[in-house]
Amino acid sequence: MDALDRKILTELQLDGRLTVTELAARVKLSVSPCHRRLRDLEREGAIRGYRAVVDPASVGLNFEALVFVTLHWEDADTVSAFEEGVAAVPHVLQAQRLFGDPDYLLRVATTDLAAFQQLYDQQLARLPGVQRLNSTLVMKHVVDDRPLPE
Repeated sequence: MDALDRKILTELQLDGRLTVTELAARVKLSVSPCHRRLRDLEREGAIRGYRAVVDPASVGLNFEALVFVTLHWEDADTVSAFEEGVAAVPHVLQAQRLFGDPDYLLRVATTDLAAFQQLYDQQLARLPGVQRLNSTLVMKHVVDDRPLPE
């Protein structure tokens, strides 16, 4: 990947709806080579997809929490079962496995505190292998959906 590929990625992170013609103009390349590079980036997996970034509050998800998860055991079966279980919970927007303790960090969005409490008790606490959950509430987003650095 060269500097021009990185510039293409930067422009698409800022506006994923650019046409190939608009993208080519922004990166100072003619349309055909820009299109070829774009397809190569998609085929190689550097571009994993395109999607709209939706404001959670606009769809009623006004409450966000970070949940730290510690598992009883970290054997392959427990980890696999937990990861499959957490992937099936729609209100979990992100799930990251961590080194050390805790084992996972979950970003969760719900309508309000009561909905979060229900999700916490009925789904998150019942995920396979969970020993302990610890959560903190998100007050505000300071940096959100920032493009990757070049």
